[in-house]
Amino acid sequence: MSGGVVHVDLGARSYDVRIGPGLIGQAGALVAPLLSRPRVVVVTDETVAAHHLAPLQAALMDAGIASEALTLPPGEATKSWARLQEVVEWLLAQKVERRDVVIALGGGVIGDLVGFAAAILRRGVRFVQVPTSLLAQVDSSVGGKTGINSPAGKNLVGAFHQPSLVLADTDVLDTLTPRDFRAGYGEVAKYGLLGDAEFFRWLEANGPALAAGDGALRAQAVQRSVQMKADIVMRDETEQGDRALLNLGHTFCHALEAATGYSDRLLHGEGVAIGCALAFDLSARLGLCSQEEPSRVRAHLEAMGMKRSLDDIPGALPPSQALLDLMGQDKKVVDGVPRFILARGIGQAFVTADVPAEAVLATLDAARAA
Repeated sequence: MSGGVVHVDLGARSYDVRIGPGLIGQAGALVAPLLSRPRVVVVTDETVAAHHLAPLQAALMDAGIASEALTLPPGEATKSWARLQEVVEWLLAQKVERRDVVIALGGGVIGDLVGFAAAILRRGVRFVQVPTSLLAQVDSSVGGKTGINSPAGKNLVGAFHQPSLVLADTDVLDTLTPRDFRAGYGEVAKYGLLGDAEFFRWLEANGPALAAGDGALRAQAVQRSVQMKADIVMRDETEQGDRALLNLGHTFCHALEAATGYSDRLLHGEGVAIGCALAFDLSARLGLCSQEEPSRVRAHLEAMGMKRSLDDIPGALPPSQALLDLMGQDKKVVDGVPRFILARGIGQAFVTADVPAEAVLATLDAARAA
């Protein structure tokens, strides 16, 4: 399998996720049916623009579609109030109308920021995701979660706003640094861990070749990940129930990201990988799964050359109690109580609020000692 189409069926908000090589070169033809007039605007970042903006604009021009582009600084700090205002004001200056299309060309930061800007501009304009990182292709570009970070925490300001189309060009993964690819792989592994033990076994067998650049395996991994996410989103679009499973590892991850200042010390996907390992550690500590399960998770992360423990994060971390306090700002908090995604085994995740703080602290302390 070299890619394909995953349809996200949400009634009037339905859309396709196209997956495979060469899609940026086909972008004009694929976007044209969405347009009421032959023009789009593109928002990207400097790193992505250097690789992919010119090919995208050339493909649009080949289809007779004019485009203007705004290029922002790369990095998590761009998901801010200031950059949101900059994007919205630029879109207004471009006279973007409700029937127009905004293209988000970039990783998760650009997708989240531009999607939120599209959600609030004129009370909602359409946008197309062209995710250029593995993390964005398998996770943040699908499902309509958009937003920015606040000093109080990550992704606490945002809206559900579904894209009109997602173009996941697997060729662009070749331009990622090894670190960025591995960070995205943290989200791929998460899908197997939360609900598909067979997919996790497939990753154990094929992960190293996938990381080494096998395009067919990459497309297969992206498609399976997107299909799993789409299935969950179709059941629970606005995260009232099952969709919280997609946050396996994220309660720990978001606290670690806040503790490291949303900096290059810890990329989001790296935090997810560490968080998944900690979630399985906590599950074993609570007697929900055997001790072999967290060991297997860590062994696979190690085989992929990934961060898997607190001591893999450079620099000092706050005390365990401070990390637990940061979890209190997680979006999954209900009535002031954090909800955790735990597991009865690989592929068997579930959501619970019944987690003693002492067990979380003990898990964090043990991770430090290790």
